[in-house]
Amino acid sequence: MAIQYLNQHPTLSVPANENLTIWLLDTIEKEGFVFGKLSYTFYTDKELLQINKKFLNHDTYTDIITFDYNNNDVVIGEIFISLDRVLENSTKLHTDFKEEYYRVLIHGLLHLLGYKDKEKSDKILMTQKEDYYLSLLPSFISDL
Repeated sequence: MAIQYLNQHPTLSVPANENLTIWLLDTIEKEGFVFGKLSYTFYTDKELLQINKKFLNHDTYTDIITFDYNNNDVVIGEIFISLDRVLENSTKLHTDFKEEYYRVLIHGLLHLLGYKDKEKSDKILMTQKEDYYLSLLPSFISDL
């Protein structure tokens, strides 16, 4: 079964193709995990805020929420992303929307692979892993 991408955002579209899936699956394999089931769903800020409140009791905007249902080394998860946050972050960071989009995709996956980002040392490692896997992206995605 392939990774599922479901765009619920009314105005923003995102790249989601076989090459992107191969890149994400390659990341899972490189980290020593096995693919089980994974979905990415894209929302507005408002929609993701409601999910954040309902399931995590957080009344804050966020770019990503990851639900980890892993079974030992089998990756099973749902990743919800606010495309509004991705767009705003790309503007703030002076990066291309696609670049920020890919970073958020890999960030969520890395959470499923056991990486954390609450502590400073964890955040540094998470960013290093993001940068590493993003460096591999051009060989998978020709339009970056």
